Amino acid sequence: MTTKSSLDGSADHLKCKEAQEIPPLRNYLCLTMFTCFCPAWPINIVALVFSVLAQRSYEEEDYDGSKRLGRKALHLGIVSFAIGLVIIAACTVVHFTTVWMQQI
Repeated sequence: MTTKSSLDGSADHLKCKEAQEIPPLRNYLCLTMFTCFCPAWPINIVALVFSVLAQRSYEEEDYDGSKRLGRKALHLGIVSFAIGLVIIAACTVVHFTTVWMQQI
């Protein structure tokens, strides 16, 4: 079965262009690996799992699923980093206030 194409070949050009447009992989693996050093352990691990799942979905050519999982990994990575900073700041404040109170 053959299809008719236009004289200028514009329909064929559009099919080739759509087939070649593969979105970039955004799994945020570096961010999620960096946040594993923050003290918010359960959230870090979940973000890392979502990042790996985004990579796997991308390799299986499920680009929408990869994008969705990558966004979840990004959001959990940011939340994990923020919670880690709050925990570190709180521990630092408690440590230095207890040391200061012992000197008085």
